[in-house]
Amino acid sequence: MFDDMGPWLRRLSTPAAPRLRLVCLPHGGAGPSVFTPWAEHVPRDVELLAVRYPGREDRWGEPPPRDLREVVARVVAALRPLPELPFVLFGHSLGAAVAHEVVQRLRAVGRPLPVRLVVSGREAPQDERGGDVHRLGDAGLLAELRRLGGVDPAVLADPDLSALVAECVREDYRLVETHTGWSTTPLPVPVSAFVGDRDPDLTPDDAARWAALTTAGFRLRVFPGDHFYLSAQPDRVAAEVLADL
Repeated sequence: MFDDMGPWLRRLSTPAAPRLRLVCLPHGGAGPSVFTPWAEHVPRDVELLAVRYPGREDRWGEPPPRDLREVVARVVAALRPLPELPFVLFGHSLGAAVAHEVVQRLRAVGRPLPVRLVVSGREAPQDERGGDVHRLGDAGLLAELRRLGGVDPAVLADPDLSALVAECVREDYRLVETHTGWSTTPLPVPVSAFVGDRDPDLTPDDAARWAALTTAGFRLRVFPGDHFYLSAQPDRVAAEVLADL
């Protein structure tokens, strides 16, 4: 069942008098529940929302989006009817790519922009090179997930569950690996880039290249951990998202 936020957003906190909205976009293969722990760590006057991609959690069985542009358009449309409030976008991995394109789209259509964009575990758009992970068979795709460490080993050990995970993750890889025309025009929005110090695919120097995507200030934060550093420290990550506001 969808709540009053519609199919593309889930509300994770409901402050009586919010002063700020934090919208979180999950990584590939994940749904809004990955941000549920954040509800305990954001201030009581921050409204916490998470984006729901189709094909997982309570949207399981829905067809995947055609392409990344469809995802961006759907997220922009979901944000449109919300009561006006200063907001921050946070995206991890796939979510970072979507969040950046959402801000570019908001600017293009003359909608209010976030007070900060926070991108995590993702190379800057000018460094996107596509890829072929989405073309791998299940075994190759699951090996990639093991390398990154983003899925419970018990799930990967279950043939039925791992097949479902592979199907979902493959579609998410397809979205970013086949996308063309990444927006690289600097934004008039402050940008923060987060990265784990042991991320196998992204160094702090790589993450720092997001500085070219803003004319309004940039900061880099390096956390202990791998690509999924945020799973073990939701309190610290949530605090850092809001630190400069």
